[in-house]
Amino acid sequence: MNFEINENQKIIAESAREFAKQYIEPQMMEWDESQHFPVEVFKKAGEMGFMGILVPEELGGSGLSYDEYVSIVDEISQVDPSIGLSIAAHNSLCTNHILTFGNEEQKKKWIPQLATGEVIGAWGLTEHNTGSDAGGMNTTAKKDGDDWVINGAKNFITHAISGDIAVVMTRTGEKGTSNNATAFVLEKGMHGFTSGKKENKLGMRASETAELIFDNVRVPDSHRLGEVGEGFKQALKILDGGRISIAALSLGIAKGAYKAALKYAKERHQFGQAIANFQAINFKLAEMATDIEASELLIQKASYLKNNDLPMTTEGAMAKYYASEACVRIANEAVQIFGGYGYTKDFPAEKYYRDSKLCTIGEGTTEIQKLVIGRNILKD
Repeated sequence: MNFEINENQKIIAESAREFAKQYIEPQMMEWDESQHFPVEVFKKAGEMGFMGILVPEELGGSGLSYDEYVSIVDEISQVDPSIGLSIAAHNSLCTNHILTFGNEEQKKKWIPQLATGEVIGAWGLTEHNTGSDAGGMNTTAKKDGDDWVINGAKNFITHAISGDIAVVMTRTGEKGTSNNATAFVLEKGMHGFTSGKKENKLGMRASETAELIFDNVRVPDSHRLGEVGEGFKQALKILDGGRISIAALSLGIAKGAYKAALKYAKERHQFGQAIANFQAINFKLAEMATDIEASELLIQKASYLKNNDLPMTTEGAMAKYYASEACVRIANEAVQIFGGYGYTKDFPAEKYYRDSKLCTIGEGTTEIQKLVIGRNILKD
């Protein structure tokens, strides 16, 4: 086992850190208050290579591994988890789905635009009445000549309004049957393809979340990804990698909250000494540091397996489960260490606290991760 961070990773992490400090930190609270999705920042992220991290260089991407991907999401999320979430969703969901399951023509058509940030990607699986039970989706695609006609709606979709390209899962068979879903690429401007209600969220407020609506959207068969009926299997594979994304996002939140709490605990004096010296506070910091270390090791293992095309469903679920729950615990304790100031927007603790909770819900709830882990344990 090699825990050494190579020089390339250090350089990339530093560039992500500087990017966040220069382009995100000055306005992040303004974006949070107004729920503004800063499209211009993602265009800049594209110039930095952060919108096509895993995409091969010949398709306009950075050609990096999951190790560098985790570093970038981690560093950006330490500053603003909302931006980290959007970069993760663009890379691991929409872009990665086309990269993994698209044919050569489809890859050449869409991937370079996504990888450079020229366009922003969305990914549609969740519906109003089908969250964890994605197999029961109501969005349908029916063949009509050489085209497909899509009807229905998706909700809780990142970049539903500002996204230019969306990979959408549809039902092409009967409910309850196997192999009943198919994935399509939809483009902004297609007749009947619109966005709906934008969610007013507790946290991650600068990351846009809204509905996608399909009203007799006619899509050519050339926009179908893979074979008819493979959509749900594709989605599960994409979510395997997506769990590393949310784990990395969780790690960034945890580190950001911990660093803020540690700094404050060293500076804040009560009864003639820094509160970091009091055992009650020192033990909290010790637990936070240990949770971060454990999260990072789980993520490293899942990333190693993913980089080497080895089975990692269990390890990805473990990393996502542990890191997301840990970041909520750490953000909660950070607020506690700040005391009354932790409850105000003058200090960063409250934002980490609000942003952290989504990590236990998005891309598979904690309960679903336990279900995945539990089922796989029984197969051993």
